[in-house]
Amino acid sequence: MGNLIITDAYEGNLKHVSLEIPRDKLVVLTGLSGSGKSTLAMDVLYQECQRQYLEAIGYQGIRKPGVGSIKNVSPAIRITQSESNKNPRSTVGTLTDMYTGLRMVYEKLSTRQCPHCGQAVSAADCREETEKKDNAFHVYMHCHLCGHKMDKLTRTHFSYNTREGGCPTCQGLGQMLQINMNATLHEELSLEEGAVEYWNRGYKEYQTAAVYQALRHYGLPVPENVPVKEFAPLQRAILLYGSECDAVKEAFPETAPPKTVALGKFEGVLSTLWRRMSEKGGDAKNLNGFFHSDTCPDCKGERLGPLSRSATVNGYRLPELTVLSLEELDDWVAGLETALSPASLRLAELYLSDIRTKIRRIAHTGLGYLSLDRQIITLSGGEMQRIKLAAALDSDLTGVIYILDEPTVGLHPKDTQGMIGIIKKLRDLGNTVLVIEHDPDVMAEADYIVDMGPGSGKHGGEVIGSGTLTELLANEQSVTGRFLKEKRVLRSQVRPGNGGHIHIRHASLHNLQDVEVRFPAGCLVTVTGVSGSGKSTLVFDVLAKLWEKERVGDAEVSGLELFDQMITIEQGAITRMKRSNVATYTDMYTDIRNLFGGLAEAKAKGLAAKHFSFNTKGGRCENCEGLGVITSNMLFFENIEVTCPVCGGARFNEEVLSVQYKGLNVNEVLHLSVEEALEVFAGHPGLEGMLKLLREVGLDYLELGQTLTTLSGGEGQRLKLANELISNKGKSVLYLMDEPTTGLHPADVGNFLKLLNRMVDAGSTILVVEHNEQVIRDSDWVIDLGPEGGRNGGQILFTGTPGEMAASGTTVTAEALRQAAASVMGGE
Repeated sequence: MGNLIITDAYEGNLKHVSLEIPRDKLVVLTGLSGSGKSTLAMDVLYQECQRQYLEAIGYQGIRKPGVGSIKNVSPAIRITQSESNKNPRSTVGTLTDMYTGLRMVYEKLSTRQCPHCGQAVSAADCREETEKKDNAFHVYMHCHLCGHKMDKLTRTHFSYNTREGGCPTCQGLGQMLQINMNATLHEELSLEEGAVEYWNRGYKEYQTAAVYQALRHYGLPVPENVPVKEFAPLQRAILLYGSECDAVKEAFPETAPPKTVALGKFEGVLSTLWRRMSEKGGDAKNLNGFFHSDTCPDCKGERLGPLSRSATVNGYRLPELTVLSLEELDDWVAGLETALSPASLRLAELYLSDIRTKIRRIAHTGLGYLSLDRQIITLSGGEMQRIKLAAALDSDLTGVIYILDEPTVGLHPKDTQGMIGIIKKLRDLGNTVLVIEHDPDVMAEADYIVDMGPGSGKHGGEVIGSGTLTELLANEQSVTGRFLKEKRVLRSQVRPGNGGHIHIRHASLHNLQDVEVRFPAGCLVTVTGVSGSGKSTLVFDVLAKLWEKERVGDAEVSGLELFDQMITIEQGAITRMKRSNVATYTDMYTDIRNLFGGLAEAKAKGLAAKHFSFNTKGGRCENCEGLGVITSNMLFFENIEVTCPVCGGARFNEEVLSVQYKGLNVNEVLHLSVEEALEVFAGHPGLEGMLKLLREVGLDYLELGQTLTTLSGGEGQRLKLANELISNKGKSVLYLMDEPTTGLHPADVGNFLKLLNRMVDAGSTILVVEHNEQVIRDSDWVIDLGPEGGRNGGQILFTGTPGEMAASGTTVTAEALRQAAASVMGGE
């Protein structure tokens, strides 16, 4: 088959691009953020591949992207960073089906105690029988020693998502929500002084009066201006659990409870919190500080019921295997294969082989440190993408177009070569691999490079250069080529900080090995290390939780009193809803709706601000409910979105669209880029300030109406950062950031670093978890963890300035920093 020939692509910001891409090659698509890379790869090439394939098998009416034609296409598979599965029950084990394999192994081979003779019996040695009971088939087995008939533990019993297998106390979650008493109640204070954290302003006086009236109702003393820690037991019971709690009923069985607040009816501090959390389905963002998860007291976090979690195979219980790293699990499987008798091995051989194959493939992507019980919602976008990539290697497909979105995200430079090897293996199987990437190491290994630009948004959308790396370096128009030839220079002068420190001691969560570390305040601090070395655990699972006054093992912290506020900006930093977009998330859309609703033309038509909302009935198109698109269910294929046939994608009804501001209707405003909106709304203080911040964080190419589901992890973080900056001016803020340069071209990273440095100069302290060597070079202080990932990580290997790391550091990060400085391409 001939090369992919794209003719006249005009989707998004693409400026009638025509391009020939060689087949069966590793092709890197690079360029500035917002230059049109993803539009060309995902919205044009992938969409057209999917459209042509689906129409070939009978599906009609699928939207053709903005392109004249694409010749020589074939079925395409995209592997992105996004992951829609937010179920807390979904884990690495369930996603990869390795946990299913282990459940089958335990069904076939598990050893348990016979309830009759008390001896240990193996399922492999016992006779089975199946009976129909209550219209369902039930499996029994007979003890091979005494003949006793008992329930057989099947794969269902080893699933924590079933009634038969899950712990009845926590319903198989392993955790139970608890109120954080330290954050809720300040016992050293009286109610008048603010003992109850969430009783703020006038609400405090109202609730305090209600408590005292409840006490009077039962004839109890009123502890005015008395610290809560000195309350008598019944006074405390009424405060915490209300005027109708069990303790009160027991103490005053003859006294009817008060019927109204005026008479003393009071719900209770803790009872109110539980009710509010219940009303929000366990996900009330503004209540999170008052709750924390505690390990289930019965299963101790192991999620399975008593009988299921006690069964063993080769001396290991199933919950003990799920907490092992994949590398450790591979060792266990190898040991089991050696220990089993030939007959027993035949029963489980297929499952054990499948588990080992999957472990090896995932380990090759640098994720051998993960465990089967790791929740999917805790994985970074890069980790999620690499698991998908490992699954692709299970396939024997050839002639496929694979489109990968920054597969090196979250990878330490040490692990990048392993990822490149996997991508090359996909290519060598006879596939075309198109990779959206900024990593110089990946570019160096590519067969062909396409460089987009020259700028972002309306200034991008062109192919600046294409060809080999050598040809790109020789192209003076290529921003990427110019960067690759620049010399990497360490920060010439580091900030000494303001003299304060955050001091963490005895951090032993996950793989951290009793870590003690100091973070200098008033600095830009980078926490780095190989994948799985414990960076995120230290910053987000230890430090962030200690700020919330949650207990994290024996970990202690000092120095947090230096800050007015801590802001955490992680990969999953923002809500990913189809109805949320850049304008609504930043609250700019409120100003936009008010602006349109206040126009004379709108008032003359009887329209108000509410009619310009696409989230509520009134002015929106009801066919698509203001989304502009409708979802078409493709059954076995990925659902696709098609333009709404009623409004043509315009979101609103014709009357609303007839109202214009500076020649633009509200839908056209939503299609403005941040840069274009700055011109339209110049002089509008509410909008101009946020738009300028979005430009400063490198998001000037985003459209106001761009949905949050389309943003990369890095874009989402920077959007949240801009939102936080607008409301925290003048405060001493501690920022915790997780790889904020994700999705950024090296030229954009430089601009983003200027913003971070301005924030530090203004009094903030920034802790960044990063692998990006540009960020490390421009930091004031570096903390390096390792030496490896998983069980072989969790140690502090280096602390110091970037200059000290480059000069005398012995870690793989230090070596990568030195190599980056020495690897100027096309230069001297």
